[in-house]
Amino acid sequence: MCGLVVAVNRAISPADVDLLRHRGPDDFGLLEQRVGHHSVFLGHRRLAIVDLSEAGHQPMQTEDGSGAIAYNGEVYNHEDLRRTLVGARFRGHSDTETVLHHLHANGPQGAALFNGIFALAYLDRRSARLYLIRDPFGVKPLYYGVRDNQLVVASELAPLRRLLEADIDADSVSLLLRMRYLPAPYTLYSGIRKVRPGHYIQVDLSRDTLAIDEQQFATGNVPPVSNLSYRDAVEQYAVLLNQAVSRQMMADTEVGVLLSGGVDSALLAHYATRKGSRRLKAFTIGFAGEHEENEIDEARASAQATGMDFYHRVIDADDFLGCLRHVAAVVEEPLATTSVVPMYFLSQLAAEHVKVVLSGQGADESLGGYGRYRGYLLSNSLPPMMAPVARGLTRALGVRNDQLSRGIETVAMATESERLLATYQVFSPAEINALTGRPDHRSSKVLDYAYRAWRCADLRSPVARMMRLDLRLGLPDDLLLYTDRVTMRHSLECRVPYLAIELVSFIESLPVPYRVTLSAGKRIHRAAAMKVLPPEIVRRKKKGFLSPTRLWFNDTSRLRSIFADEGAGLSRFLDPAGVDRVIRSHAAGRNQERQIFLLLMLMFAVAT
Repeated sequence: MCGLVVAVNRAISPADVDLLRHRGPDDFGLLEQRVGHHSVFLGHRRLAIVDLSEAGHQPMQTEDGSGAIAYNGEVYNHEDLRRTLVGARFRGHSDTETVLHHLHANGPQGAALFNGIFALAYLDRRSARLYLIRDPFGVKPLYYGVRDNQLVVASELAPLRRLLEADIDADSVSLLLRMRYLPAPYTLYSGIRKVRPGHYIQVDLSRDTLAIDEQQFATGNVPPVSNLSYRDAVEQYAVLLNQAVSRQMMADTEVGVLLSGGVDSALLAHYATRKGSRRLKAFTIGFAGEHEENEIDEARASAQATGMDFYHRVIDADDFLGCLRHVAAVVEEPLATTSVVPMYFLSQLAAEHVKVVLSGQGADESLGGYGRYRGYLLSNSLPPMMAPVARGLTRALGVRNDQLSRGIETVAMATESERLLATYQVFSPAEINALTGRPDHRSSKVLDYAYRAWRCADLRSPVARMMRLDLRLGLPDDLLLYTDRVTMRHSLECRVPYLAIELVSFIESLPVPYRVTLSAGKRIHRAAAMKVLPPEIVRRKKKGFLSPTRLWFNDTSRLRSIFADEGAGLSRFLDPAGVDRVIRSHAAGRNQERQIFLLLMLMFAVAT
């Protein structure tokens, strides 16, 4: 992976590009070109993974100089694509060179054939266009901002914040509190946007004034429902996952695995160890003390079962709370997801040994692994008048799965948009008004756009629509965003085989009960795992890479001290008394760990 800084009519220096040195410590490049009345700067920092030679240097140009690229990512089918590029002359074997020539021959819509993870800037001097392109699942981020006929683009926010003035957007604060992350195209800052997954931004350089347009290149078409039997679907799923892992072992450096105690990463490890030419390394993070979230013993057993060398690290409450300011600066965008902190330490550990890791992210969203999917199944199978009965029953039975409970709470809601937002939300609209005095106007617009772009109305099943949205709306700018940031902060490339294009397409073609029912999620996934992994691994209770923050955040005096010391900037946007109410509510027994974590992350983001 790499980092890019691109600008139009705004000179960038090596120091600006070096703000992303951690994303690419192996090489540096800066190219200036004149297109019409505009000066275009392409800056790049390279993390060399495929073709370690000078032939992989970026920014890269076509032989005649009419096309140029600054590219961050890996396209795993690039050798297949290279064979279709008749007449193109190649200097090396990097996927960057293939991507450049493919876009030069086919234009930005050609990115629809890329099977991989990527964010790039492609300059086509023939048409006087600059294209900013982000992969279909948004694994790699791409930001841009326009001001006074100047454009700045980067893989992270820091270069844009240096080169463009950017204030906190109060409407984004309300959106963040509702959705727990900031979905594209929004960021925390006015005038800075994210390219949506599966989309590209076209910048017209043919006129004096820059003209910007957004287009979708990734198909929104829903695959037809498969008529495979369940048994055949399990077999085909295993074949496609094996192929995805095999492709994503593509590297001229060592590849490791981020290993939890769950089945997702264990299944990746099983296939990866059969493709690697050397004994692979597995990496796990754990927590000091007796915590149910600790997965070290389970992960060690999975490493032994799959034949991997095992490395782990343990963190405690002091490590967690002590690093929050730094982690917030690394991630740049506030999130409610507490696993960002253990992922930071996990990436630090893995980077001491390898340059590339495989992760199990993306399996839950396509295969129905979260409790909210079963809750949503239930809520959509009950008539509205049953809502009070369902709520009373879950409370009487002591159901502790927050996602399942929130799904049931949506039974009586009138529209699907309302039900989805209620399932996703961290703070309710009433709580947001109490905290900010500013209602959230954006979440429904973001959701409605994604619903249309990804053709969700073509799916009969509400839970299938929800999973399709999660893959392309929630996952990119939450779990994948922080994973990109914390791994790349340690110059570590993270790959996600469960998001291989052909694998996801196959999964989405399956009947919903093959994936999730009221009683279980990830059905074909577990059935495939049972054929190759010890049963005790497959049958383990899902822990979900959580942190013991529910317990740690009971230390109200420590939390209040942090907010008192650091919260001056936050008080511009949130009522301090409202923040304290959240802390007190958690201490009184109502689980508010995600709410508290989001407020902490927002506080540090506002302070920088």
